[in-house]
Amino acid sequence: MQPAQIPQLDLKLQYEALEHELAAAINKVLSEQRFILGPEVGMFEREFADYCGARHGVACASGSDALLLALLALGVKRGDAVACPTYTFFATASAIARLGARIVFTDIDPATFCMTADTLERALAGKRVNAVIPVHLFGQACDPSVEDAARAKRAHVVHDAAQAIGAVGARGQRTGSDGLACFSFYPSKNLGCYGDGGALTSDDAEQAAHLRRLRTHGAAREYFHDEVGMNSRLDTLQAAVLRVKLPHLDTWNDGRARAASQYDALFASEGAADSRTPLTEGGLALRTPAQHAKPARHVWNQYVVRVPTASRDALKEHLGAQGIGTSIYYPKPLHMQPCFAEHGYQVGDLPESEAAAQETLALPIFPELSAAQVERVVSEVVGFLRK
Repeated sequence: MQPAQIPQLDLKLQYEALEHELAAAINKVLSEQRFILGPEVGMFEREFADYCGARHGVACASGSDALLLALLALGVKRGDAVACPTYTFFATASAIARLGARIVFTDIDPATFCMTADTLERALAGKRVNAVIPVHLFGQACDPSVEDAARAKRAHVVHDAAQAIGAVGARGQRTGSDGLACFSFYPSKNLGCYGDGGALTSDDAEQAAHLRRLRTHGAAREYFHDEVGMNSRLDTLQAAVLRVKLPHLDTWNDGRARAASQYDALFASEGAADSRTPLTEGGLALRTPAQHAKPARHVWNQYVVRVPTASRDALKEHLGAQGIGTSIYYPKPLHMQPCFAEHGYQVGDLPESEAAAQETLALPIFPELSAAQVERVVSEVVGFLRK
């Protein structure tokens, strides 16, 4: 008999709980027939900005577009330099490349997977950059010293918070509350719509107005263009879906945190290593994720463990055979991608990111993940590694 399936992410349970409310919101949009920048979009922008603790929210078509719009609004152009981590989703760097700017890749902290002030300083030695994009990866906000280091270099800061909606940083600030921040509502995110969607937050009214112009071809009013923008508007239907979901976000994040805490406790009880123990030293040859101390809050978009390179792919295959979904984030750092070869990076230049690409595995995590399911995942991981 086939083992019961444990998907890495199960969106059906969330949908079933909200089905009637979602249907009513979607039907309202259908009846009004205002599909582009309808009233739901403006209402969602205000509600999302309030949630983040920002003055202004600007919705757009995707998280990838949010990054591009942010750089456009800051005036980044061909020949400028922008720093970002190499261990992140492709969109972070592609937004820089699409403007013809030069990418300065940084390494990561091996425990949190995030850029740090030290990795930024090393990457910028002798270089001037126009902007820095800290990525709040897997649901955890970067240490705020990263932004301090960027400001000290007189660089703009664009927060890539696509995976960290609702996260709180080490100084108690929620992502999106401080400066220009970009978010994604891709369905797998903690707050996901039913397609692509994204948003930016800002405390600067003029900057927010500029972003709204940029998302509509650079036009303040239809057919009058002061600059070349792009077509990047959040559909009214998606805004309606997000308005239904947003009030539940903190509860869902609590559910993810509960599952992550159970993972941590069970792996610890089995003698698994902590977040910084070298993988070559005893134990179960497994490292659990690190999180900053309170008041920081990790929202666990992913629960990513590290195992030795020789075991990672085999462990993934084993879990798949047991019906347990997993993913590898990310199998090849961006500085090693062929499309960025022109930037001149070599294997070994950013070693922590390269090691993470060979060792990481994301286990199932979603708000409705049961205690029994977590126990089964841990049992299969531990059993396999002990062999």
